[in-house]
Amino acid sequence: MRLMFAGTPEPAVAALERLLASDHEIVAVLTRPDARKGRGRSLYPSPVKALAQTHGIPVFTPSTLRAGTPDGDQFRSDLAALNIDCAPVVAYGNLIPADLLDAVPHGWVNLHFSLLPRWRGAAPVQAAIAAGDTTTGATTFRIDEGLDTGPILASLTEPIMPEDTADDLLTRLAYAGSDLLVATMNQLAAGTATLQPQVGESTHAAKILSSDAQIQWNTPAAEIDRNIRAVTPAPGAWTTLDSDRVKLGKVLPLAETSQDAPGTIRIEKTRVVVATATQDVALTTIQVPGKKMMNAIDWARGRHTTEGLLFS
Repeated sequence: MRLMFAGTPEPAVAALERLLASDHEIVAVLTRPDARKGRGRSLYPSPVKALAQTHGIPVFTPSTLRAGTPDGDQFRSDLAALNIDCAPVVAYGNLIPADLLDAVPHGWVNLHFSLLPRWRGAAPVQAAIAAGDTTTGATTFRIDEGLDTGPILASLTEPIMPEDTADDLLTRLAYAGSDLLVATMNQLAAGTATLQPQVGESTHAAKILSSDAQIQWNTPAAEIDRNIRAVTPAPGAWTTLDSDRVKLGKVLPLAETSQDAPGTIRIEKTRVVVATATQDVALTTIQVPGKKMMNAIDWARGRHTTEGLLFS
């Protein structure tokens, strides 16, 4: 089939690479406009655009797809000229209007990193880890006007390991999901694909904000562990110490429970321990202002005093 791939961030790159190696033809890529990054606020292309450019594929970067806007109207003309059969989508990040959904013979087919209808929305991987799910997966579905509500084409399951961070799990799903997306394209081309309605209770995975990544020490250790892993590496779990904002890596829930108030830090010979609402947790890494992420015990040894330390 003739395809236009729509995607933006790094997790979408694997899918584009896999489609480029398939029997299908990628005639164009749709991605978000270049974004400003770094101290110099220079403009950088999305990871998907960068890959497309290395292959000489035309790239469209409209700021909006809405009809009646210069970008939206221009894109409609561009899309009509492409004469594509299907538009596979992986984390594109922009609303696709209804008239565009109907403008492609096989529609816009999204690769979503959950087992729909569980965890519809922007952050399904993070939500699954934070909720304590033991299994998740990836789903291909035809996009409709709802939020991840369209009929399912195919799916796969993936176990969530006890120490998985969002990055760990998303990486595995990105590669497994890429094969699923290619298989879906193959089925559509062969006329063997079937559309099935989503069945079951839906849950919503809202976009993760920096405020969501603040550690709540007055909650159970297991919940703290999951929430930290869910926001690692981005936006990164954080807490405050002496009015400074510090970032933390994964924690290790311990068997013992202290009588200290939640957030109380205890420096031991080989580890840094923090009290929670249940059992204590041991820190692995910490990043204080002006420093790189470091081993927690090395950070503790470098402090002038370790008495009365409290995270809040």
